[in-house]
Amino acid sequence: MFKDITIGQYVEGNSFIHKMDARVKILLSLFYIIILFLISSPVAYAVFTAFTLFLVYLSKVPPKFILRGLKPMMYILVFTAVLNLFMTQGSTVLWVCPFWSTLKITKEGLTTAVLMILRLVYLVIGTSVLTLTTSPLMLTDGIEKILKPFEIIKVPSHEIAMMMTIAIRFIPTLSEETEKIMKAQMARGADFESGNVLKRAKAMIPLLVPLFISAFRRADDLAVAMDSRCYHGGKNRTRMKQMKMTVRDLWATLFMVGFAAAVIFIQKLM
Repeated sequence: MFKDITIGQYVEGNSFIHKMDARVKILLSLFYIIILFLISSPVAYAVFTAFTLFLVYLSKVPPKFILRGLKPMMYILVFTAVLNLFMTQGSTVLWVCPFWSTLKITKEGLTTAVLMILRLVYLVIGTSVLTLTTSPLMLTDGIEKILKPFEIIKVPSHEIAMMMTIAIRFIPTLSEETEKIMKAQMARGADFESGNVLKRAKAMIPLLVPLFISAFRRADDLAVAMDSRCYHGGKNRTRMKQMKMTVRDLWATLFMVGFAAAVIFIQKLM
């Protein structure tokens, strides 16, 4: 399961989205998320689905690689669906439990469950397109540039960008480390696959101690490496690659604005 985590990984490429400015990609990704949580009609979701597929096509990242990142989310998707399915009240009852009359499924609950699953799936796909097409270095620089104006009110833009990027970057590293620890313990007789969900979750507890030790060791090594290179944050720091916005970024922004206007217009009509 852990090897299926794709968040934080970067796939080199020469696609339209790869060539975009990191700042524009980050802002448009936030815009994408806002639009996702504003729509609710089936037609709007159909248009949003077509747009998401178009983004995946433009990124030139294999769709199987992006969809693989949904596997670790399966338990969250199922839990969210069940919670919304049975906890949402509605007037149109579709099914009532014969043993517990308060447990029932309504049309409104079914609609809410489907919409929440779609939102989570598109949220993962949208953020995956951002991280898979943007290198960690450019992602850090993009976040720092966006937060730069807030330095007027003493917001440490560089430190926040660095922490966020390191956290994202270490997700696949810790996943790989967890996979290695699991294989080592399975070779010693540990069982992580048999039994119910609670038993398998309990079997994961022995993984936490070596995983935390490994994480702290990696954090300490990173701190020593940065200190030995005389790293002192973003003050007077130069960059080998300067970010520059091009006509490509302007077209992408205009296209996103036009798409948002079309989706909101469709939402108002429904």
